[in-house]
Amino acid sequence: MIKDNISFGLGKAMVATTNNRGHDPEFWAEQTTNKICGISEQAAPHIKEQALAFRTAVYNVILTGMRSAIASDRVTVANKLQEIGHGDVAKFLKEL
Repeated sequence: MIKDNISFGLGKAMVATTNNRGHDPEFWAEQTTNKICGISEQAAPHIKEQALAFRTAVYNVILTGMRSAIASDRVTVANKLQEIGHGDVAKFLKEL
C-alpha cells in the first residue's frame, strides 16, 4: 500500500482596494502574471534578467488579451441593449 503525505497551506493573502471603481486591466494582468511567473530572489543575475524579460512579455500578452475581452464584451452588451430598445445606453456604453 502506498501512502501519500499531502499537506495544504493557505498561502499568501493580498488585499487591494479601489475607490468607486473596479480594478483596471493592468492590475489584473499584473496579478495573473505574478501567479504564472515567480522569480526566485536567489536566482543568478543572468537568469533573473531573462526571467524578468519573460515576465514582461507574459504581462503584455495577458494585458492585450484582457483589453480585447473587455472591448468584445462591451460590444456584446451594447448590441443586446440596442436589441431591447435601449440605444441611448448602448451608445454610452460603446463610448466608455
